[in-house]
Amino acid sequence: MRLCFVVESGTDVRLVEGLAERADLRVLARRIPGGVQISREPGHPVRTAVGPASRAGFAVAVLRAVLARPRWDHVLVQGYGAAALAANLAGRLTGTPVTMLVCSPVEGYYRCRRYHPEPGKPFRTAELLGLVALARINARLGRGYVVLSEYLAGVVRSHGTRSPVHVVPVYGVDMERFKPATAPKADLRRGLGIAPDGALVFFSSRVTPEKDAETLLDALARLRAEGRDVRLLHRSGGYREFQRLADARGLRDAVIATDAVHPGRELPASYQASDLCVQASRDEGLGFSPLEALACDVPVVATGVGGLRETIVDGDTGWSCPASDAAAMARAIADALDHPEEARRRAGRGRELVRRRFERRAVFDRLFEVLGAASAPARGA
Repeated sequence: MRLCFVVESGTDVRLVEGLAERADLRVLARRIPGGVQISREPGHPVRTAVGPASRAGFAVAVLRAVLARPRWDHVLVQGYGAAALAANLAGRLTGTPVTMLVCSPVEGYYRCRRYHPEPGKPFRTAELLGLVALARINARLGRGYVVLSEYLAGVVRSHGTRSPVHVVPVYGVDMERFKPATAPKADLRRGLGIAPDGALVFFSSRVTPEKDAETLLDALARLRAEGRDVRLLHRSGGYREFQRLADARGLRDAVIATDAVHPGRELPASYQASDLCVQASRDEGLGFSPLEALACDVPVVATGVGGLRETIVDGDTGWSCPASDAAAMARAIADALDHPEEARRRAGRGRELVRRRFERRAVFDRLFEVLGAASAPARGA
């Protein structure tokens, strides 16, 4: 398949590599000032064209590209914003199949800015209304969606679409890499330069309003105040901001914060060395970090929001707690750490869930079944 992947807001290298393994791939990405279009350099060369940084300018570039290159079998466009609108319009004009890949609830994430606006990114009602309008226009113009979870399927259906909505949790979990540890955690921690004593909690989310690092740090402060020897390992591009938030709470000695590590070669060891993984989101499309933890047989505490409700079921595959509730999160973390046998049972149940529904090869196979079926009528015409 000759596939064009349109990236408006940056993407994970694992998604790009999975697409490139199965298609003749071209990536058309918006330039992200101070950031990167693809989280890491792909393992083998991928043809990538970088467009303007402004969303409007990038949308124009997408429109021109799809109009000029109708020989693509399919265009997979990220989200349902301005770039998707351009791709859908050009697809209609050229007969090129276009599918919107929805990995996050855009309006939901934007609303989270009310709680903790990022520098230079305040909450504006007019911007939110613009996002809603784009979502509804794309719902009428678009021919189909791929979404990561049933929660996201509900989000896009609420926009009024009558087009097919396929739930395919790409990029999935590579269970050959994310797997249970074969060495004691103390040895794994020493190998990472981490002291082996005490309990270690892992948090790998970026520092944004929807991921709610503040509530997790407040929960950690409560646990430390109770005299618990608990530390938090954080790996993301926003680790400096995370460390600043920790310092403001007197948690400098309780937090190990570093830049993001390679998701395939280095990240599994961080899960395997940890006693627990926590996802503190205020909203979440699916949440791959808990799934990767479970694949490594590491128990999970997560907020009961969005797609997390489909994977982290309290009493079955992990511990669930309300969003933005530091006291409840601290209790869930303490319960998981205090009951290791129950934690192992729930992690085992979770690992089976990941193997059954989120294994990497299976989800990419399913994605290309969907794209192939949508491309077939255009090829016939």
